[in-house]
Amino acid sequence: MDPLDLVKLTPLMKRTSGSPEVKIGLIDGPIFTQHADLAADYLHEIPGKNGAVCTQANSTACLHGTFVAGILYAKRNSPAPAICPNCSLLVRPIFAETASGREHMPSATPKELAAAIIECIDAGAQVINLSLALAQPSIKEERELEEALNLAIRRNVLVVAAAGNQGTLGSSAIVRHPWIIPVVACDLQGRPTNESNLGWSIGKLGLSAPGDGITSIGANGNLLTLGGTSVAVPFVTGAIALLWSEFPAATAAQIKLAITQASIPRRYSVVPPLLDAAAAYQILQSANTKR
Repeated sequence: MDPLDLVKLTPLMKRTSGSPEVKIGLIDGPIFTQHADLAADYLHEIPGKNGAVCTQANSTACLHGTFVAGILYAKRNSPAPAICPNCSLLVRPIFAETASGREHMPSATPKELAAAIIECIDAGAQVINLSLALAQPSIKEERELEEALNLAIRRNVLVVAAAGNQGTLGSSAIVRHPWIIPVVACDLQGRPTNESNLGWSIGKLGLSAPGDGITSIGANGNLLTLGGTSVAVPFVTGAIALLWSEFPAATAAQIKLAITQASIPRRYSVVPPLLDAAAAYQILQSANTKR
C-alpha cells in the first residue's frame, strides 16, 4: 500500500497543495535547497547557530533535514511524499554538520530545542515538526522546554514530535507534554515498527504514521529510503498543514482534536491509532470551520 493511502492523505492532497499562509516550523538539520525536486518558493530560514543550507552533502544533519523536508515540501511530481509544497516552510537548523552517516534521528539538548521552538513561534509557525530526540536531559533544561511548549499552547501553535526509536516502553520530556502530538512509526499494514517507542502518554495523545521504507529526497539529487519515528512525524505535520490550509478559521485546539480523535472510539493503549486525514477533514467540515 502507498503510505499516503494508508493514512488517507491522498484525498486531502487532491483538494489542496497547501497555502503559503500556513507556516510549518521545521526544527531539524540544514536542507539541500538546490535539489531539483524541492519546492523553494515559500522556504524561509530562521537563523540559528547552524546554517539552514547544507555545506556537507553527506553529513547526517543535511541528509536528515533534506529527507524530512522532502516529505513535507517536495514538488508534487517528486518520488517523495510531497504533502504540502505550497505551504511555507520555516527552516530552523538545530543539528550541526559534524558527522557522516545515515543515523535515523539526530538529537538536541532540551535547552537548544526550547530556544528553537520559541524562535519558530515568534516567526509565525502554526505547526512545528520535531523529528528528533533529546540528548543530555537535565531537570533545569527540561523545565525550559516545558515553558517553551506552554508558550506554544498560548500562541495556538501545534507541535508534532517523534516518539523515539529505542524500542522501549516509556516516554520523554517531549512526548509527556499534553500539548504534544507524539508519533509512532508503523509499517504499511499499520502495525508499529519494532524500534518505535510506545507508552501510555504516547497511546493516549499520539498517532501512528508511516515510518518503514519511506522514500524521500537526499542530497546531491539522490533519493533515500529510510524508516523510524522521525520519518513518520512529517506525515502528521503535513496533514495538519493541509487541514489548516482548507480550514483557515480553525483554532489549534480544533485541528488537534480533529486529527487525534478521528479514530473513534479511541482505545486506551500504549499504541496510538493510525492517522486518518480524511476523517479529520470530515470532522472539521462538520464543525463549519471552513470560510
